[in-house]
Amino acid sequence: MHDLSSGLASASLALAEPGASAVHATEATGTAALGWLMIALPLAGAALLLLGGRATDRWGPALATGLSWGSFAVGAAVIAQLLGLPADERSLRVPLWDWVSAGDLSVQAGLLLDPLSLAFVMLITFVGSLIHVYSLGYMEHDPDKRRFFAYLNLFVAAMLILVLADSYLLLFVGWEGVGLASYLLIGFWNHNPAYAAAANKAFIVNRVGDFGLVIAMGLMLANFGALDYATVHGSAGSATPMVLTLIGLALLLGACGKSAQFPLQSWLGDAMAGPTPVSALIHAATMVTAGVYLVARSQAIYDLTPDARVVVAIVGAITLLYGAIVGCAKDDIKKALAASTMSQIGYMMLAVGLGPIGYVYAIFHLLTHGFFKAGMFLGAGSVMHAMNDRVDMRRFGALSKEVRITWLTFAAGWLAIIGFPFTAGWFSKDHIIESAFSAPGWQGWVFGSVTLLGAGITAFYMSRLFFMTFHGKARWHDEAHPHESPLTMTVPMMVLAVGSLVLGAALYPTGILTGWLEPVFGHGEDHEPLIPLLAIQVSVFVLMVLGVGLAWLRYGRDEVPVEAPRGSALTRAARRDLYQDEANDAFFVHPMSTLVRATVDTDRDVVEAGLTGGTVRGVSGLSSYLRRAQNGFVRSYALTMLLGVVAILGAVWVMQ
Repeated sequence: MHDLSSGLASASLALAEPGASAVHATEATGTAALGWLMIALPLAGAALLLLGGRATDRWGPALATGLSWGSFAVGAAVIAQLLGLPADERSLRVPLWDWVSAGDLSVQAGLLLDPLSLAFVMLITFVGSLIHVYSLGYMEHDPDKRRFFAYLNLFVAAMLILVLADSYLLLFVGWEGVGLASYLLIGFWNHNPAYAAAANKAFIVNRVGDFGLVIAMGLMLANFGALDYATVHGSAGSATPMVLTLIGLALLLGACGKSAQFPLQSWLGDAMAGPTPVSALIHAATMVTAGVYLVARSQAIYDLTPDARVVVAIVGAITLLYGAIVGCAKDDIKKALAASTMSQIGYMMLAVGLGPIGYVYAIFHLLTHGFFKAGMFLGAGSVMHAMNDRVDMRRFGALSKEVRITWLTFAAGWLAIIGFPFTAGWFSKDHIIESAFSAPGWQGWVFGSVTLLGAGITAFYMSRLFFMTFHGKARWHDEAHPHESPLTMTVPMMVLAVGSLVLGAALYPTGILTGWLEPVFGHGEDHEPLIPLLAIQVSVFVLMVLGVGLAWLRYGRDEVPVEAPRGSALTRAARRDLYQDEANDAFFVHPMSTLVRATVDTDRDVVEAGLTGGTVRGVSGLSSYLRRAQNGFVRSYALTMLLGVVAILGAVWVMQ
C-alpha cells in the first residue's frame, strides 16, 4: 500500500502568489530560446505533406514521425536546461512577435516554458510520437496515409501551441487548431456518412464550449485590459468575486467541451469513428487533456473563487460516474474505452476542482493515464487488426492465445486503470481519492464517496472489457483468423505497457513530480482525510477485487451471449449513453429547429407575403391608377393644371 507517512504529504498545494509562474517569467536563453522548434517541427511536417501532395506519399509518413520525435528531443533539452536552474527561476518566456496592437491593447505572441507546460510537452510529444510509429503499421495499406500523417503532425503542433502559449489568446489559437485537427481525423474516412456525422458532432459540440472561452477572454479584457497570463493572474486579486466566478465558470464551459465533461460529453463516443491511432491521440495525449490544462493553468483565478472551483469538482464528479456507468454496457471495445476516458478525465477535473490539495494529483493522473489509455487504445487497434476490423467484444473471446503480445501489453494498462497495487494508476488515482476525502465539510464526504464508488465500477467495466476480449470461449466466426500485429504496432504498445506499470513509482515516491511542479502550484502541506488513510486504501482495494471478481464470474467464467440480452432499464439507458443525445435533441436541437422554422415561416408569410408584399401591391395599384392620367390628350393635361392652380390658391387662402 501507499507509504502512510507520505500519503498526503504534498496533497495541499497552497499557492504562494497567484500567477507566480507567469509573473516571474524571464526571457529564455540558450536551448530554451529555441523552444519554438517544438511547434515548428510538426507544423512544418503538416505543411510539407499537405502542400507536397502525392509526391510525398513514399517518404512523408516517415518524415512526419521523425519530426514528432524531433519535437520531443527539443522538449527534453529544454527540461534539462530548466533542471539546472533554481526552482523559483524555472519559468522562461520565448517572445515571438508583436501580434495585436489596438488602442490600449497590445498583445505579444510568446511561449511560456515552465514545469506545467513542459510536463504536457513530454506527454504530447512522447506518446504522440509512439502513436506516429504505430500508425506506420496500422495505416500501411491506406492509399491516403500521407494526408493522415499530415493531420497527426497538425494535431501535435496545435496541442503544443495550446500548452506552450503565454496568453489566453494564443492558447485559443491552439485550442481551435486542436478542434480543426480532431474534425479532420475523426472524419478521415468521411466517405462513410456516419463517420462524417461523427466529425460534425465533435466540431459543433466543441464550438459550444469554445463560446465559454471567448466569454472568459472578453471578461478578462474588460477587467484587466490584457490576456497574457502574467497580467491576468497577477491582477486577479483586484477583481470582484462576481467577476472571478463568471470567468471561472466560462473557462469551465470551454474545458467541458474539449475534455468531454458533463454536459458537453456527447461527442466523445462517436469520435471513435476515426482510425484507432486517432482515438489514442485524442484520449491520451491531446484533446481531452486540454480542459484539465486550462483549469490548472488558471489556478490563480480559481484559488480566488471557491464557488467556481466547487462547480468544477461537481462537474468532474458527475462525469466520473456517468462515464463509468456507460462503460458497463458498451460492447464496442473502442466506445467502452471512450467511456473510460470520460470517467478518468472526470477524476482529473474533480481533483483540480478541489483546489491546492488536488492540482498535482490531477496532473499526475493525467500523465499516467496518458500511458495506460494510449496503450489500451493501441491494443484495441491491434485486436481489430487481428479480427478484420471488428469491434464487437461479444464476438471476441479467448484471444490471449492468438495475440500474446497484445494481450500482455493490454493487461498492463488494465491493471493500471483498475488501480492494481504499485502500478501507475494505483499511485495517481488513489491519491485523488484520498485528496477528495480531505476536502472540507460536505465536499469530503460527497466527493470522496463518488471517487470511491467510481473506482469500484471502473474495476468492473474494465475487467468486463478485458475478459470479454481475451478470455472465456472463442466467439468469432470461422472465417476470422486472429494474428499478431507487426512490430511497428507492438513495439509502441510494449513501451506504453512499461510506462503503465512503472511510471507512478518513478514519479511520485521519488518526489520528482511534486518537486518539478512546486514552482507552479506551491509547497505541499499535510491534510488529514475525514476517515483514516488506511481505511480509504483498504476500501479501494476491496472494491477493486469485488469489481474484478464480479466481472470474471459474468464474463470470464460464464458463457457470454453473442447477442446482447435486453438487460435492465439502466443497462438499456447506458447503451444509449443515458439518453444524452435524446436530451440534447429535446432541449436544444428541436427547440432551435422549431425557432428557425418559425422564423423562416414568418419571413415568408408575414414579411414577404404580408408587409413587403402588401406594400409592393399597394404601390403597384396606385401607380396603375395614376397611370390613367397619362392619356396623351391636351385637354386632360390642361384640366389637371387648372385643378393644381385652384388647389394652390385654396391653400394660400387657408393659410392667410
